[in-house]
Amino acid sequence: MLLDLDIRKTLIAGKQSFSLDVRLKTDSQRIVILGPSGSGKSLTLKAIAGLLRPDAGHVRIDGHTLFDAAEGIDLPPQRRELAYVFQDYALFPHLTVRQNIAFPLSKGWFNPRRHQRRAQAEHWCEAFQLGQVADQYPHELSGGQKQRTALARALVTQPRALLLDEPFAALDPALRALMRTELKALQHRLQVPMVLITHDPEDAAVFGDHVVDLREGRIEAAPDWKRA
Repeated sequence: MLLDLDIRKTLIAGKQSFSLDVRLKTDSQRIVILGPSGSGKSLTLKAIAGLLRPDAGHVRIDGHTLFDAAEGIDLPPQRRELAYVFQDYALFPHLTVRQNIAFPLSKGWFNPRRHQRRAQAEHWCEAFQLGQVADQYPHELSGGQKQRTALARALVTQPRALLLDEPFAALDPALRALMRTELKALQHRLQVPMVLITHDPEDAAVFGDHVVDLREGRIEAAPDWKRA
């Protein structure tokens, strides 16, 4: 994936203001944006996804323009073919694992039926070893099972890339280490490009093959994080 970002955005709240100025071009498959809370990581991810409109600049993936302020291009999130996995996973509490995974395949106002089987959903349910809990609800799942469900739901539509918001933050240390390894193996197997934001240098060290350091809204000069 060739990711070309030029994101400029100023946010004002009362007497406080924050300026985001992120310029990045990379062809890596696993990109990690590393930085402390308040550095602009989530704003950057939302701008890529189309959940935040920059004041200026552009967002391009593999030569496709998703946003260009000068050209007046701003594709809505559903047309960007990107999957966004929120930090808290944002699973629907009233839907089972199977229904959550199948949800993006539904058209209209109705949720997937509880015992309905969709081939795409069943494929990802089994791929993430969720068959035994497919009829359970989110509150009945472990942290790792919730994350797998969220990832399966994200992949069911075959997105151009995955956008991951602090995917390991809610997990205990042992499970965090396991899920890092699993996610890295998953990316190698599926070859789905990923952009991950995190405050944890260990996430970057294990997962990222291109890591950028974001501080106070800007990418700082840092040691060469590029990995094979």
